[in-house]
Amino acid sequence: MRQMNVSVRKYVSLFKDYLLHERNYSTLTVEAYMSDLEQFIAYLESKEATTGESFMADTVDADIVREWMMDMMGRRMLATSVNRKLSALKSFFKYLKRKRIVGKHPLMQVTGPKKAKPLPSFVKDRDIIDVLDEEIDGEVFETVRDRLMMELLYETGIRCAELVGLADGDIDLSAMMLKVTGKRNKQRLIPFAERLKAMIGDYLNVRAKAVGSHTEAFFVRKDGRQVSSSVVYYRIRKGLMAVQALSKRSPHVLRHTFATSMLNNGAELNAVKTLLGHSSLASTAIYTHLTFEELKRVYNAHPRAQNRRTNYGHQD
Repeated sequence: MRQMNVSVRKYVSLFKDYLLHERNYSTLTVEAYMSDLEQFIAYLESKEATTGESFMADTVDADIVREWMMDMMGRRMLATSVNRKLSALKSFFKYLKRKRIVGKHPLMQVTGPKKAKPLPSFVKDRDIIDVLDEEIDGEVFETVRDRLMMELLYETGIRCAELVGLADGDIDLSAMMLKVTGKRNKQRLIPFAERLKAMIGDYLNVRAKAVGSHTEAFFVRKDGRQVSSSVVYYRIRKGLMAVQALSKRSPHVLRHTFATSMLNNGAELNAVKTLLGHSSLASTAIYTHLTFEELKRVYNAHPRAQNRRTNYGHQD
């Protein structure tokens, strides 16, 4: 066994005792640390075998750690797993530095890979249209109100809080324009189409019969009070239950659906940014990833995309 292995393994063993008896870490946690450190030692062994270099604990530097990190990422290891292993190595060298076994901490200048942000959930066009085209009783106030809330969120992409804050004066039926007060009290105008105009008119008629016409808020309960965000969340979640493939159901999913549908159907990114009320184009750009994923999904239906075999014309 090489001197490097004896030396490093000796320190790893001491570190294990430290975690168990001084830090009182659980056995499972300590075993996870040991597994990660063992993988780092194995990487150093393979590097020593190919380069002839000799690595001791006090000769490990940031470059070696970065090379190990890139090796793991090259093997398609998830960023969360890489960061966990780097965390174990960081704790190990912190211990060695405290014990004055090493003079410097090689991971002080090493930054782990960023975790990939999950793409927003959205409803496919055919699924949301099926939900919104389902027949309802046009005489029942809450049923008409809930359908309009869902339709408005999907057709305009406004936030739940923006929907709750709507007043009658914010809706111009003649111009078919919606005035929305967003984050930091920034206002924006959003156009809407004839279908939504008709639905708003129907809602106002039903609301006048059930509640009366003297209300400050646009969306109200039966007693005339403004609806709350929790009410909107509950009603939208209930309305989206019909979409079984959906992993998340909330008003924000309809905002994501609006943006994705707009881009999928040819809308320009800056225009979608304005409609959503984003201050940065980067916030809107996440939806381009959604549309690209949808393009990949569609392409994978191509018969040549499904055929993984390539023989370049050679006969078997």
